[in-house]
Amino acid sequence: MTEITTSPQLLHLVFGGELESLDGVTFKDIAGLDIVGIYPNYASAFAAWKGRAQQTVDNAHMRYFIVHLHRLLDPDATPNPVG
Repeated sequence: MTEITTSPQLLHLVFGGELESLDGVTFKDIAGLDIVGIYPNYASAFAAWKGRAQQTVDNAHMRYFIVHLHRLLDPDATPNPVG
């Protein structure tokens, strides 16, 4: 019998928007933030982040971020070194 192992679900949020200044992380328009999606692991979140960031490379004020939702949901959990 084959054993199926599943990796733990480590949710990540990818979002971005245009910054007011290159020196900070204050968005020009909170209502206009681009919520790319929520992903089950860092690898898929990174792929989504990279794709969206590359689409906006011509705008220096545009930034995308990966938020480790799993760390917010369970802050006492052991940190995961890969994301």
